[in-house]
Amino acid sequence: MSTVDGRLLRGERARTATLDVAVALATESGLDGLSFSQLAERAGVSKSGLFAHWSTKEELQLAAVARAERRFTEVVVRPALRAPRGIRRLWALQESRLADMASGALPGGCFFANAQFEFSMRPGSVRDALSAALADWHTLLERLITEAIELGELRDDVPVAQLAFELNALGTAAVYESRLLRADEIYTYARTAALQRLRGLALVPYLEDLP
Repeated sequence: MSTVDGRLLRGERARTATLDVAVALATESGLDGLSFSQLAERAGVSKSGLFAHWSTKEELQLAAVARAERRFTEVVVRPALRAPRGIRRLWALQESRLADMASGALPGGCFFANAQFEFSMRPGSVRDALSAALADWHTLLERLITEAIELGELRDDVPVAQLAFELNALGTAAVYESRLLRADEIYTYARTAALQRLRGLALVPYLEDLP
């Protein structure tokens, strides 16, 4: 039994590692440009081995979206949620997202910003999955904004959905502009714009000492 469990664990680790490669490749070549041949070469696995996990390109794309969601939760969301509730947690989430984009961990900066734009006019299950991921992200932003309002750290007349849209839009703009202009400047602009926006709405001094 332990031998079987070990094989399953190794198989799952290999599958996850392959999907990590797929997520990174999708930020370079596009999610639609992701091919079994390209993935097999980059991941150092056989093409037939890939077909054992995903029988169609759409299955591979959906698996890549799901893996990108888990990665985003692990790398961006969970670290930010360790910050104190309220405006500091909201800011930590924005900082965490921008830091991940700027880190170079994904060549294209952000899997979702690229893929959502790519599939925005392509009806189907992949677009639906990307749309759901975007809706979940807005829901998280709105929840943290609402918490900050309830704690008295943001003005009670803050338009929650509007502010969530603005914070997301700044990150999204940073993704594509950083690939065409000086990346360090673009990420600084995006961070500064978000910080100034939140400072203008804040009722507490927590963000005042940030550079």
